[in-house]
Amino acid sequence: MTTVDDPVAAAERCTPEFRRNPHPVYANLRDTAPVCPMRPPHGIDTYLITRYQDARAALTDPRLSKDMYGAMDAYRRIFGDSSVALDDHMLNSDPPKHTRLRKFVGSTFTPRRVASLRPQIQEIVETLLDGCATREPVDLLSAFAFPLPINVICELLGVPPDERSVLQGLSTTVAQTGFSKESKQAQQKAEEDLHTYFADLLARKRSRPGEDLLSALIAARDENGGLTEQELVSTAFLLMFAGHKTTAYLIGNAVHHRLTHPAQLHAVRENPELIGQAVEELLRYDGSVESATFRFATEDVQIAGTLIPKGSLVQIALSSANRDPRKFDAPDEFDVTRSANVQSAHLGFGYGIHYCLGAPLARLETQLALTGLFSRFPKVASADPAREAPWMEVPFPAFRGLAELPVVLDPAVP
Repeated sequence: MTTVDDPVAAAERCTPEFRRNPHPVYANLRDTAPVCPMRPPHGIDTYLITRYQDARAALTDPRLSKDMYGAMDAYRRIFGDSSVALDDHMLNSDPPKHTRLRKFVGSTFTPRRVASLRPQIQEIVETLLDGCATREPVDLLSAFAFPLPINVICELLGVPPDERSVLQGLSTTVAQTGFSKESKQAQQKAEEDLHTYFADLLARKRSRPGEDLLSALIAARDENGGLTEQELVSTAFLLMFAGHKTTAYLIGNAVHHRLTHPAQLHAVRENPELIGQAVEELLRYDGSVESATFRFATEDVQIAGTLIPKGSLVQIALSSANRDPRKFDAPDEFDVTRSANVQSAHLGFGYGIHYCLGAPLARLETQLALTGLFSRFPKVASADPAREAPWMEVPFPAFRGLAELPVVLDPAVP
């Protein structure tokens, strides 16, 4: 039986080489230590689950709690006291609280509301592409992949246009903070500013409601109860934060892999109806959520021959599970024509009661972004094909995305 002193996973997951390509490490762990004990930079004993079947089972195991208030000491050691005011939402809760919060949000954040955003998303796509340089290099992440989902989720929530860049900056600080004293101070300040902002925005919406999701949440809450004021603020933050970071990185990853897999790009150009499958394959092959958010063991849990002691943190490596050859044939091949039924088995949006509520919106945004980009600029190419893609470095793998994506949208033909 492996022990928590085994440093392999934690050490290897903190290297630049791992960020560039984590999959050889994950393949080794799936074969040799599918539930791998490690001690990450935050210093708390953690167990990393890497195989598909174990990951899927763990995502629904009630002994692996999402209620971080139940692990308050560990939670505060990792994220600091200032996180508590923003994290009282459904992602950090178990039933029955989770059931109450998700049902409440789901009653307003409906598939019909998401579908109604299609014209707005298409307009934002075109506007952003209008503003991009076409014959000289442009960073598609900063010019397109990030502005698109932040504007979409802010349109949905009812955030005024002139306040959106501030939110994006604050959420970036929260997402990319490390474990140094200075980094934690920056994180704390950003979290305090975000809490102040959303409390103020909700007050404004309450006095002047609009046709937006936050106004609908306020109306439902004031009429029927169901959320405390802190839960309402935390839910607003969750929808904003989860609604743009992961989608932005997903769009960037999708463009990168379509440019580096020309046969797959050609297949979608020849058969536009494959765009839905192409997005699902990207979610499986290189999705933007590398690991599910933390869980902790409320009792001793045995998984794949390894004992996870009560009180330990658990990370579920979605990227590894989605490349497990025990589940997917030729998992390291990017194939947009892969069976739709096989593709839909991926864990890119999680599984079980915490399955991503915003998955339909992320799918729609990514499909429209890719269709708009490659339809308008069919010759788009990497600005420096010989340069290795620069993947974002994070203190512990949660998101997976590029640090930048320099392209030329309309290269001159010699």
